Amino acid sequence: MEGVHAIHNGQVILAKDAVVPVTLREVQFGFSTYEALRVVKGHAVHLDDHLIRLENSCRGIKLSHPFTKEQISTWVYNLIDVDAIEQASLRIQLYGGKDPQLFVLASSLLSYPDEYYTQGVGAITFAGERLYPSCKTGNLLLNYMALEQARSLGCFEALLVDRHHKVLEGTRSNFFAFKGKELYTASDEQVLLGITRDRVLKAAVRLGFQIVFDAPDADEVGKGVFDEAFISSTSMAAMPLSRIDSRNFSGSYEKTLAIMRLVRSWELDD
Repeated sequence: MEGVHAIHNGQVILAKDAVVPVTLREVQFGFSTYEALRVVKGHAVHLDDHLIRLENSCRGIKLSHPFTKEQISTWVYNLIDVDAIEQASLRIQLYGGKDPQLFVLASSLLSYPDEYYTQGVGAITFAGERLYPSCKTGNLLLNYMALEQARSLGCFEALLVDRHHKVLEGTRSNFFAFKGKELYTASDEQVLLGITRDRVLKAAVRLGFQIVFDAPDADEVGKGVFDEAFISSTSMAAMPLSRIDSRNFSGSYEKTLAIMRLVRSWELDD
């Protein structure tokens, strides 16, 4: 569903009126933070975790605002109630400055074809590191350029590679690679602390895998050192990668899909 209404600083407005002026300095400089979450059966999935991360992102870039987690949570459920939302993708967008502006907007629930999970999706590597990687900010030029490059090559995602040739994360996802019973991923300081990433790590431990906080080396990925790789996000849960550049990953993606099923099963356990 596309939302009929939106929230602006706690007030219910029409979605078409949820706009900011291009003359606003904070808009021009991308001085904003945001969160994207799922609504399933009228329930905002992992809302508390998203609001904690929103606070952390604001603190990380020194974006001061007067809104509390309790207020924003109330506004989220006000929007769910006013539009009778059963399932949707929800975005909380916060612009800083002298008069901070917070919007909550709903759109159709982002989902993917079954074959993305049974057959996997392709990705490319792209040289670049996000500014303030642990913060979810409106500074998305790198993400945009990398993802457009991936799409032009018929791939689903682009994986960002740092100056040390380490594969850190996707433009809209966290990245993981299996080597036997070990699951490799970047350290907390290097990437966005994904809400789903946290569940992926817990699921992996429950399934008996050992977590190695060391971002995979791009050359090793290309040489086939890792036997399975996947990306995770709120909308994807855990999605297997069938190809990274010229390196193909074949098989049933058994390990990734076991994690995906467990992560999805926890969505309504808040």
